[in-house]
Amino acid sequence: METQIAFIECGGNGLQLYQKDAAPLNCQALHGLISCAEWTGVRLSTLLDEAGVDSTAKWILAEGADAAGMSRSVPLAKAMDDALVALYQNGERIRPSNGYPMRLLLPGYEGNMQVKWLRRVKLTESPMMTKDETSKYTMLLPDGKSLQFVFPIEAKSVITQPSPGLTMKGLGLYEISGLAWSGYGKIAKVEVSADGGKTWAPATLQQPVLSMALTRFRMAWRWNGGPAVLQCRAIDETGAVQPTRADLIAKRGTKAVYHFNGITSWSINESGEVKHVYA
Repeated sequence: METQIAFIECGGNGLQLYQKDAAPLNCQALHGLISCAEWTGVRLSTLLDEAGVDSTAKWILAEGADAAGMSRSVPLAKAMDDALVALYQNGERIRPSNGYPMRLLLPGYEGNMQVKWLRRVKLTESPMMTKDETSKYTMLLPDGKSLQFVFPIEAKSVITQPSPGLTMKGLGLYEISGLAWSGYGKIAKVEVSADGGKTWAPATLQQPVLSMALTRFRMAWRWNGGPAVLQCRAIDETGAVQPTRADLIAKRGTKAVYHFNGITSWSINESGEVKHVYA
């Protein structure tokens, strides 16, 4: 067995940000469908090597034992890379709600693919077109076509402090803090803006910065008591930059639902109240 730290994020995390108007929600409600844990188990590649892999196989089908029959097609290349059949989470056996006795861990991939209560792995020549990769977890584009088999979570970040539900306690020095992550590897940099994206300054990344894990960032900020719009953007080790919401909407439209990684904006008014806005 081996151990690795990895985040799992629902592919629909942040789906409210595709809406026309900014939802009056806090950080938890907008971005809370994510966690990061220490996972221990056996590499799927070890099991497949033991069983033998047919040369025609290009995909696997991972099937769960839940009532919904959750099943997802996964590229064999990912299965033979860093996929884990996880038995332990944070040093204890995986709990029933997280897939006991075993679940699939696909570091960096959308959460829906990381099948819980794993009971079967089948090798196939092509994807199986299950209900969870056809009618769901695809992104409808403005031209009527759908993006299918979009697996990794793109570079993303969010400011958790200050954020909606919290109130500034008067002008002075504050710490802006948040989380950043990417399904393509390590976070290389996080930049923060207090003027709605007009100017940016680098934040400090808290060590250790791990691949496909949540990374905490921080920076000092002096609030002068006037209106401000806080934003952050992540850059991962591949060079991918977290896009603005406007750029993401222009590319995907408003019906994509999944994989929202646009920049989130928090406004602060003169009374110190923090709200979610589009900027």
